[in-house]
Amino acid sequence: MTVNPLIATFRNSYAALPDAFFARVQPTPVARPRLIAFNHALAEELRLDTRLADAQTLARLFSGNDLPAGADPVAIAYAGHQFGNFVPQLGDGRAILIGEVIDRDGRLRDIQLKGSGPTPFSRRGDGRAALGPVLREYLVSEAMFSLGIPSTRALAAVTTGDMILREGPVPGAILTRVAASHVRVGTFAYFAARDDQASLKQLTDYVIERHYPDAGNDQIPALALLKSVISRQAELIAQWMSIGFIHGVMNTDNMAISGETIDFGPCAFMESYDPKTVFSAIDEFGRYAYANQPRIAQWNLARFAEALLPLIDADQQRAITLATDAISAFSSQYDAFWLAHMRQKLGFSSEHPDDEPLIQALLDQMQAAQTDFTQTFRALSDLETDAGPQQFLALFSSQAAIQHWLQAWRSRVALENTPIAARQTAMLAKNPVYIPRNHQIEAAIRAAVDRDDFSFFEKLQTVLANPFREDPAFADYSTPALPHERVLRTFCGT
Repeated sequence: MTVNPLIATFRNSYAALPDAFFARVQPTPVARPRLIAFNHALAEELRLDTRLADAQTLARLFSGNDLPAGADPVAIAYAGHQFGNFVPQLGDGRAILIGEVIDRDGRLRDIQLKGSGPTPFSRRGDGRAALGPVLREYLVSEAMFSLGIPSTRALAAVTTGDMILREGPVPGAILTRVAASHVRVGTFAYFAARDDQASLKQLTDYVIERHYPDAGNDQIPALALLKSVISRQAELIAQWMSIGFIHGVMNTDNMAISGETIDFGPCAFMESYDPKTVFSAIDEFGRYAYANQPRIAQWNLARFAEALLPLIDADQQRAITLATDAISAFSSQYDAFWLAHMRQKLGFSSEHPDDEPLIQALLDQMQAAQTDFTQTFRALSDLETDAGPQQFLALFSSQAAIQHWLQAWRSRVALENTPIAARQTAMLAKNPVYIPRNHQIEAAIRAAVDRDDFSFFEKLQTVLANPFREDPAFADYSTPALPHERVLRTFCGT
């Protein structure tokens, strides 16, 4: 059924591409859709007028039982390197792109239902999503947005009224995800694996027009596209690293060409600082550990470059040389972005050659003392308050070593022309007090799944919407998990 309580013009430019790019499929109706979350601010940004839509109408819309006028649902085809192993066909096995809208800033935004039923790409799966992973993605994706990190967004979440089978029966749910687009590195690999250069060229032209129009004016558009994507990914990964975020499954089908963080499965924010931290239950060898994320991003981008080779130059050797040079530039770009973000975290507005070893020395101290990543930088931001030095020093076991580091930090700060108050304000705006901590997310999930209680989920949404503004009423949300609360492994939920 197609209805239109939303005043917006739906379109689907991706569905206008040839049939090889997708499969047309309708969402599978659910028994009793119930709206559990709706992002009114995002709806306004997308120019969706929901004033005439009650909760039940929205539940039917965002479960796929009804569709907005103009919707043209498709499941997108793509491939992917999963833990380094190439799978030539994956595709949207439990997600359906219902269409696109133009937001207030004139940007085209995808609207996708996750958990809306089987598609031709489901690979014997049920095409459904469990309530727990839907709540996790809603919370973490919106938290990333509030932290200023490019990310897909959560527009709505509904329960389906159906139980689905995972390790046992669990409540089903559907997430409505908003993205700049859902084109991935794996989308390019899909056509490259089939040696379908015509489709590869169409996809490249589509992405350039939608995301990187300047690349279309370059002498070699495909190479310009590659360089642009490399730059965006270098900054994105640097932002992840600066906030202690661990994606968990950085497969090539989970890397968006737009430069947004996408697919929040076994993701988590690190507490005790350790570069080897892994949260994914399926990452047995630490391929996607925190410290490996820059290297893996470069590896993924090399697979993107391989797919583009026929479009870069007809001479394969020349194409390889040009692509290799572009990929090699990732490391220096990432290092520059990371250093810029870390300088801001430490209150430096200028550059100094000793900044990197000073930053690394702090990280080494944090690792030795197992200090909480977020708390440490927030405490450093408050160092100029009366209780600041004591609170910061209390995080570390070796007082002599951290005192020595503090002395070096103060000497570096003395080189700045920024007044103390201005520096502190800038640091507090860079170092959050609240992040989506694993144990808090798990508590919200357990209350919802076990007791149909969404109050924990709603409270956590409120806290994470303002991560940089400290509120005494939310004090419990700024502290790391106690030993018995720790959640050391997370799951994809598929």
